[in-house]
Amino acid sequence: MKPIPFNHPFLTGRELELIGQAYQSGQLAGDGSFTHQCHTWLEQQLGCTKALLTHSCTSALEMAAILADLEPGDEVIMPSYTFVSTANAFVLRGAVPVFVDIRPDTLNLDETLVESAITHRTRAIAPVHYAGVGCEMDELQTLATKYNLLVIEDAAQGIYARYRDQPLGTIGDLGCLSFHETKNIISGEGGALLINRDRFVERAEIIREKGTNRSQFFRGEIDKYTWIDIGSSYLPGEIIAAFLYAQLELADQIIASRLKIWDHYHNLLASLEEVAKIRRPQIPKHCQHNGHMYYILLPNLTVRTDLITYLKQSGIKSVFHYVPLHSSPAGQRYGRTQGDLVNTDRVADRLLRLPLFPDLSLEHVQDMVDAIKAFFAML
Repeated sequence: MKPIPFNHPFLTGRELELIGQAYQSGQLAGDGSFTHQCHTWLEQQLGCTKALLTHSCTSALEMAAILADLEPGDEVIMPSYTFVSTANAFVLRGAVPVFVDIRPDTLNLDETLVESAITHRTRAIAPVHYAGVGCEMDELQTLATKYNLLVIEDAAQGIYARYRDQPLGTIGDLGCLSFHETKNIISGEGGALLINRDRFVERAEIIREKGTNRSQFFRGEIDKYTWIDIGSSYLPGEIIAAFLYAQLELADQIIASRLKIWDHYHNLLASLEEVAKIRRPQIPKHCQHNGHMYYILLPNLTVRTDLITYLKQSGIKSVFHYVPLHSSPAGQRYGRTQGDLVNTDRVADRLLRLPLFPDLSLEHVQDMVDAIKAFFAML
């Protein structure tokens, strides 16, 4: 069998053409025509108040943390089972990540545990939509209203996914997307901040432009621009934006391809779940996922380690995911843990991610599932 990588960046065929157009335009710095086209696409397709491209989802999260006006000692509630950027963005402002356990079904922040983690220092909730499946946003929004908190969605994996028919990243006050090469829609590196409240728009533009009102100057709203707030250089160049726009043009087809592969995995692996060898992903009826990731939960760490080795010997690259932040050196130094994170610890030892990218053939999916079944037949 031909080796199967975990991920293979998908090209639509228009990326180099649009990059050439960006070059011919004479502007390679950020906020050119392709950046504006990406902004318009995101705003129209997702329905956010304002979209701003960034050079990563990490940057979008950092912008959100600045917009939240966090001060040293403030707290932000989040899952421990997430990428370091979710916590880092707030720690850089002096805030304390408060780690709460995840649900055993969706592996998302357990909304029933959030209220007990709220203190007088809590300023925001940062739900992470794991694998493009929506957190229980109704409950989180209710808590945010009750305690006057911001909701900052880490929707790095969530583009084109929905919760109760609302796009992920557009439900809370702010949302953050990723266009990293492992995500559904890619630009190599890249991200976007989705702004869903009018009061954040003007300051977000300023923060993104190094703390200046440069965007207002270029729109002719002021006669000169100057430094008026904290900020950094968060905008990507036009080459990145041109690449991204080629992807956005075919977003529907890309997502459809991923969902077809996801469904094929799900159907083929049902028999292993029926005999309790694995557990497949669980998608609530009110959530529409985007085929970002296919994972299985195995009985324990030993089985997962052995299966990774077995698949590797068959030419199949499979990977585990996060080391929980609450157990990491930095997580213990900068954050605090609310309650026992039993589900987080169990999932971290048992989860295995399988290859999924738009041009992965269904025949290869069959081969991989056959290999997994052969592994369990030997136990």
